[in-house]
Amino acid sequence: MTCARCQQFAAAPGGTLCVRCAVPGAVVRSPVGLGRATATLLGVVIAADLFAVVADVLEMNVTGDIAEGVTGADVVQRADHADALYNASGIAQAVALLATMTVYLCWLWRVRVNAEAFNPGGHSKARGWTIGGWFVPVVNLWFPRRVTLDIWDSSAPWAERPGHALVNLWWAMWIVSLFADRAADTESRHAHAAAALHQAASMMLVSDVIDIAAAALAVLVVLKITRMQHGRALAGPVPVPALG
Repeated sequence: MTCARCQQFAAAPGGTLCVRCAVPGAVVRSPVGLGRATATLLGVVIAADLFAVVADVLEMNVTGDIAEGVTGADVVQRADHADALYNASGIAQAVALLATMTVYLCWLWRVRVNAEAFNPGGHSKARGWTIGGWFVPVVNLWFPRRVTLDIWDSSAPWAERPGHALVNLWWAMWIVSLFADRAADTESRHAHAAAALHQAASMMLVSDVIDIAAAALAVLVVLKITRMQHGRALAGPVPVPALG
């Protein structure tokens, strides 16, 4: 008897699936709803980052003026306004990131399980690394990329292997944004003089712009994988060439 899922290999004795397809819990479920929600929340992250960019510019302007010796009630008022926006933008970014991360991980788990159903042997990392890979120090610099690439390849249309340029670009931008944010945060915490605060705001501006680019690329990756899996599910099992 041929496997009812892949229709390529013989089903295991007493079952309807082959050994490769008999993956516990690997049942295809639609990723469309979660994919759209994740893309929308990534858009919220971009909006929060744009708000932060405005706050960064205002902070740079006022600290630059103070560093140059400009004084007066107007400068004090601008400084208070810039600080308020700067703090508010940080809170907005944190809330947006937390909400997006929660939904994104739900989407990622869904598409990973789907990918196992499509291609049980196409995954180099255990399923647990789909979530854990983001939180374990050091390995979180490359495990999520590897998991995403395995999902990407396993979700591709039959007999097709899409290039990895988009995933690689997204991951490179994400890593750069992490280090840029760390550097900007360190500079900000140690800055006290106006000149140092101006430098910290400049670094934070660069970090926020990079984060916008990383989030935009993440939207493209999420939508692409979601579309591939939706199309793969609609296409059904791989066609078997007729014999004779």
